[in-house]
Amino acid sequence: MNEQEAKEKLESSSRKVTDKDIQRVLEKEQVIEDKVQKSGTLRKYFNVVKSMYGLVKAYWKGEYREIPWFTVAAIVTALLYVFNPLDVLPDVIPFLGLTDDALILAVCLKLVQQDLDDYEAWRAGNASTGTEQPDVKNE
Repeated sequence: MNEQEAKEKLESSSRKVTDKDIQRVLEKEQVIEDKVQKSGTLRKYFNVVKSMYGLVKAYWKGEYREIPWFTVAAIVTALLYVFNPLDVLPDVIPFLGLTDDALILAVCLKLVQQDLDDYEAWRAGNASTGTEQPDVKNE
């Protein structure tokens, strides 16, 4: 899979995201974060994944809605892709199994970077006023 194919997959899959997909990705948060943190290939995306989760949770709770639906859907799609061990390159293939996951995260980040930055600025502003929710954080 190359960057263009990853972008096309992310964009087409994002159009199909439902509330059920958001719930599923939120339920799998710890599993996905553990996978990212423990993988040499994915580890560099750990803080990005934490921020993505913060954005999705804030959106889901109705706390942060200044975001295009595509951004939420793209993030959910990317996180579910990382969760799926049987994607384009099955995760069990040594050295290669997680490269497609890393590519999907990289392409997603490229597509949503500005919205993620805007969310983090909003979150930081809420933290300084003491209105941030305890489970919406980025380590």
